[in-house]
Amino acid sequence: MDARRLPARHGVLWLLAGFALFRRHPPLMTALTFGYLLTVIVVNLIPKIGPFLLPLLLPTLTVLLANGSRAIERGQTFDGDTLGFGISAQRVGLLRLGGLHLVGSSLLVLGGAALGEPINISDGMDQEEALALATDLGILLVLASPLLMAFWFAPLLTAWNGVGAGKSLFFSFVASWRNWRAFAMYGLVLALVGALVPGLILIVAGLLSQTLLDILSVALRMLLIFVLAPTMVASVYLSYRDVFAAPVTVPASVPAQADE
Repeated sequence: MDARRLPARHGVLWLLAGFALFRRHPPLMTALTFGYLLTVIVVNLIPKIGPFLLPLLLPTLTVLLANGSRAIERGQTFDGDTLGFGISAQRVGLLRLGGLHLVGSSLLVLGGAALGEPINISDGMDQEEALALATDLGILLVLASPLLMAFWFAPLLTAWNGVGAGKSLFFSFVASWRNWRAFAMYGLVLALVGALVPGLILIVAGLLSQTLLDILSVALRMLLIFVLAPTMVASVYLSYRDVFAAPVTVPASVPAQADE
């Protein structure tokens, strides 16, 4: 697979294009996102087997989200064939990806557990505990990065390009590494929009009025859930499209063509 090397600004463009895709059909993008989140929550709550079953399903769920995002971009009708494109034909490969995801996630959990004793924050944190928590989170992020890079594009490479599970992980990791600048910018913008800016707004609001703080807290939470989350969902598909495939846009006035 030939992966393009994109400049850093594409990390911002993926989110902007994701928001534009969300604006094209907010109900469908919201339904896709909440369907995914609800599935994750319900499966994870299944006693004993839930946490082990969820990683097996995540590649297939990722393909469903991407199929929906692509359908919205191309103006296609939502139906079973559109949303399930590539899943049935590549179900074995996607299941293998899920198994590898389970192994990787288990190793990550073991690595996180090896960092030390959990910190109890119910009674507050002193400076040493805060520093220890930040260090542990930083180490965990470093450990998780290779896993995230390997699985970012892998489900779509398997479902849409017929690439085997092992090769799709390799190609995804290489493509993510080649585009580390774009992904670094992507993560930076997400941190700013999803955490830093809302946090600063709430700090200022809290200094002015408790009522204003309560109102803005609810409003910002709704924006993050109903706008940022669907934007992130769309950005995963858009990053694959830009790195591995030529952009395809069907004007709204032109009837959509069926996938080949």
